[in-house]
Amino acid sequence: MVKLQCAYDLHFKEKTLMGISDADKVDATVEAGEKRIVETRHRKSETGPFWVYPKADPEWIKTIIQEFSIHPVTAQVLASRGFTDLEDIHHYLYAKLPDLLDPHLFPDMEKAVARVLSALKTNETILIYGDNDVDGMTATALLTEFLQFIGAKVLFYLPNRVSLKQSVMIDALDYATQNGCTLLITADCGITAVDEIAEAVKRKVDVIITDHHEPTAKLPHCVATLNPKLEGSTYPNRELTGVGVAFKLAHAITNTLIQREEMSEAKVDLKRYLDLVALGTIADMGSLRDENRILVRYGLRQMRKTRRIGLIKLFTVCELKASDITPMDLASKVAPRLNSLGRIADPKKGVELLLILESEPAEALAKELDLNNLERQKIERRDAEDIDQQLATHPQIFNEKALVLASEKWHPGIIPIITARIAKLYNRPTLIIAIEEGVGKGSMRTIPEFPLLPVLRENADLLLNFGGHDYAAGLTIKKEKIAAFKAKFIEAANIRLKDHDVLSKLRLDAQITFGELTFDFLESLNLLEPFGNENPPPILYCDCTQVWPPKVVGKTHLKLYLEQNERLLEGIAFGMAEKRSKLAKKNLKLRIAFTPHVNMFLNKASIQLQIRDFQVISEIKKIT
Repeated sequence: MVKLQCAYDLHFKEKTLMGISDADKVDATVEAGEKRIVETRHRKSETGPFWVYPKADPEWIKTIIQEFSIHPVTAQVLASRGFTDLEDIHHYLYAKLPDLLDPHLFPDMEKAVARVLSALKTNETILIYGDNDVDGMTATALLTEFLQFIGAKVLFYLPNRVSLKQSVMIDALDYATQNGCTLLITADCGITAVDEIAEAVKRKVDVIITDHHEPTAKLPHCVATLNPKLEGSTYPNRELTGVGVAFKLAHAITNTLIQREEMSEAKVDLKRYLDLVALGTIADMGSLRDENRILVRYGLRQMRKTRRIGLIKLFTVCELKASDITPMDLASKVAPRLNSLGRIADPKKGVELLLILESEPAEALAKELDLNNLERQKIERRDAEDIDQQLATHPQIFNEKALVLASEKWHPGIIPIITARIAKLYNRPTLIIAIEEGVGKGSMRTIPEFPLLPVLRENADLLLNFGGHDYAAGLTIKKEKIAAFKAKFIEAANIRLKDHDVLSKLRLDAQITFGELTFDFLESLNLLEPFGNENPPPILYCDCTQVWPPKVVGKTHLKLYLEQNERLLEGIAFGMAEKRSKLAKKNLKLRIAFTPHVNMFLNKASIQLQIRDFQVISEIKKIT
């Protein structure tokens, strides 16, 4: 522990902890303002999602309040999020960079560091081979920039997977051979590339894997494998993203160089790479608990003062200010533009943008990304409309507990976005397959009750390849095998899931009164940021009166006028304009579920409620 503390004191130059304001729930699969309202008879049940109320434990709440001197509602939120230990709460609220885990806890880290430093010493050319999403781009950019900084000769390569090639890594090996690379480091990929890495060994190219995807039964034979999900791994945090693992390699190399007195402590500050870690982690929907939470918190701070000219130009295109950047901004505006390269264009340009040093080419690249994103949106709308039409005209699909759709019409680079939306909308395991030249590329998303990898492993004989996580995975499959796999996938879901598992659920964190909704209270909620996957913004609830009928704004949203104990607050219900008829009365008694936030209008701040759902009091059968 002392060694770890000293290492971080040396390399991170700790400063004060800053909160992150105005963050909202991260959803990396849709753009703000672009969220589609799907008009099918099965979109939602008439009663809306099932409300899951927080459990009451007055003594535990009292203990939290006394220990941390925080608002009772904030204490209830912590209890609702499953915290049962004061030390865990303290770490969640106040952890800093010195609390990050020692990178040398990875079993193969010493081997990886030794091989990289050997390449540095003998002036070998290193190839960074990255995945084509934002996590892969940021991991590739981080390793490329860091290794160049310590004096290594580095090239990078990202695959264009639109063509549905089965072995895109072979192209990277050809590139490595042509450019005399004798060491290949993967970034956010490689854990399932057994045959490709065997080919690399034949070509006398050493391989270090840095990845975070679930491994299969057979592991690649390489110099070192850095993956927190390896069976028997001694690294405590399984939830690192690809860029997080890349960062750990850079930190371990830095530690070793300083210990050997081959690098001055004053020369390197690893915080300079945390903006990349934050961007990749948020874009990949990494869990914002524990170590990831620290990395993203400090990474956002780094990003707000970034000197990366490419990011600055991209923020300008997104109409964002670096100094005010939030996780939601990154997920809904920045990440989709970078991801558009991997969907329909050349992902290599994403890494180039993150590394570029000149202003004019950076601006041109940022504009090109924006145009690619507009094209991606156009393709997505076309394919989404076709998929929504299939769902609307085949209601029998919803008799099953999983959704499987396939077509030769859909763009393979777009289906992950649509799959995520469909799975979230219908709360079912979802597989969407785009077929091209007899081969299907499938994207899968699921619900917590149905992890994907077991069913993929059980039916591996039907697949050409698969990989990913328990809750987000991909596969390739021959067209003639799709029907058989569809049957097996739906059968597994029907057996393992109960009716209540596929009900849409709204988990409430705490009850509150309008009187407690103050600017000071909202400031106290900043302790819970950054918000994102597994750490969403709190959803509060209360009973109130609608003083007059809501107003439709922006065609699809509702503005509500709500009162409790003579205090009037406005609510905004995104995408709920079709529910106005249920609220077309004065003095209607409602129970509302909402997230409060500060709304700025004409430089005047007010508290507004983002309505997540509502119930008419007379229709509530039971309070649980």
